[in-house]
Amino acid sequence: MDSTISAMRSFGAIAPLLFTNVGLPFVLAWVLFAAWRKVQSIRSDKTTRLNGPASQSFIFGVYRHTNEAEDPGAVYEEWALQYGPAFRVPGGFGSSRIVICDPRANAHFYSKETFGYIQTKLARVFIENLFGRGLLWAEGDSHRRQRKALSPAFSNAAIRKLMPVFYDAAHKMKAIWDSMLDAGSGEASIDVQIWMNHISLDSIGIAGFGHDFHALDGKDSAVVKVFESFGSGDTGFLSRFVFLMGPVFPTLQNLPTKQNRIFKRLRDTMGEIADDLLARNRREREEKQLSEEKSIIGLLIKAETTNGTFSTQNSMRLPTHCDQNVLLLAGYETTSISLTWALIELARKPEKQQKLRDELSQFVGGDPTFDQLSTSLPYLDAVAQEVLRLHPPVRDTTRVAAEDDVIPFSSPIMTTNGDIVSNLVISKGTVITSPITYMNRAEVFWGPNGKEFEPERWLEMDRCSRAKEIQGYRHILTFSDGPRTCLGKSFALTEFKAVLSVLIQNYIFDLPDGPDTKIEKHPSILPRPKVAGQKGAKVPMKVKRVE
Repeated sequence: MDSTISAMRSFGAIAPLLFTNVGLPFVLAWVLFAAWRKVQSIRSDKTTRLNGPASQSFIFGVYRHTNEAEDPGAVYEEWALQYGPAFRVPGGFGSSRIVICDPRANAHFYSKETFGYIQTKLARVFIENLFGRGLLWAEGDSHRRQRKALSPAFSNAAIRKLMPVFYDAAHKMKAIWDSMLDAGSGEASIDVQIWMNHISLDSIGIAGFGHDFHALDGKDSAVVKVFESFGSGDTGFLSRFVFLMGPVFPTLQNLPTKQNRIFKRLRDTMGEIADDLLARNRREREEKQLSEEKSIIGLLIKAETTNGTFSTQNSMRLPTHCDQNVLLLAGYETTSISLTWALIELARKPEKQQKLRDELSQFVGGDPTFDQLSTSLPYLDAVAQEVLRLHPPVRDTTRVAAEDDVIPFSSPIMTTNGDIVSNLVISKGTVITSPITYMNRAEVFWGPNGKEFEPERWLEMDRCSRAKEIQGYRHILTFSDGPRTCLGKSFALTEFKAVLSVLIQNYIFDLPDGPDTKIEKHPSILPRPKVAGQKGAKVPMKVKRVE
């Protein structure tokens, strides 16, 4: 009996059982046994006792409810109104986490990332499985050193040189769309999401690695196949069970579900491509001695061969393919999702689509420069900010306290015994969640229309006085904040604005059933929008030329 229990403690001993007709009961038995051990190990701590919602399930807590809600941010908003700016959320098998819905508390939380608050075991397992042990996985001094090494490649000066890449991809897609429209009656039904995927992949390929994946040309490459495999989704029982139980038992992420097998294939494929591109870039530089580098990898190779950031005396080296994987995936996934949401929101409100088109009409026959995109197009900037506010690709940040801490709040907190306090005492090991979607949309910060697409709010920010209390890029947390704030935000914003400017200047977008077309979320690496009733992450739109 002792040997049997010992074997079941190890996930590796039960994984093969999944492929037998008794595999799932063994997995469930192992989970229940591990849960019993977890409950037994829970110890009292000094963390401030907080009220919060009741658990809806001993196995899942409220995690299933928040994950499957149409608007998780609205769920947190309801709880914040009921329990205050900090509350405890029950997880599975007696676990819990604290959610902080206060600007001052969030600023403190993000300022101490990588040292005071680190990634959870679940996050580290997921990141290692998908990317390896690179920048995204690193903490503390290691993260700071790696980030410093990468930063020069994401400067405004570096991104300014990449403008032709973004516009070339946008105009290449325009030529293909024009041919589709010419073949019809001047209007076509186009799945805009798949095209936003293609333009994002080709752009990050050229801008990041100096390599064209030819996704816009329909080339059937390995990386395109892997990326598009996420579009089908995997909503089987085992995959959903593993996903929902991940926060309690991170090692379940190693189960060979369909989605986890895709993750592995994606990591392996990206690693092979990134290593090949790195070797080719380095070889071409040695052979041609190019005087100017534009791609991100090219700039890093150039730095490696000088007395700069990657010099031997600084003990720095060019980042491994783990970080190249992050660049490739992040540059693809987040930009394509944000562009798709932009077209959805503008199709829902045709008057705002036309307002943006009117602003861009001054560039007929040309494209805005980097400086014009940054400072001279206020409504385009407002549209970009509003899309990022309403639809952050990552909906929350969850970390675990690496040390005891005291989090200050700007609003009072009521403890379970009725005391009113202004600080939250946190013990080492406490799990904390910053609800990005809530902070970006809550009425208490953004007013009664906080959940609506209103770009004009960015032209009249004085009306959102409480939103100004939120510390983050322009008062939203979409790019996170603190030491782990998104390194590529300038890259992403510039590409987003450049592509959207070309699309809106040339085409009118309508949803299949008009502004009231129902949009749902589709599970992927990051949640994607989809038109209700479509199989997979598809967003078909009626597209016609601007007359």
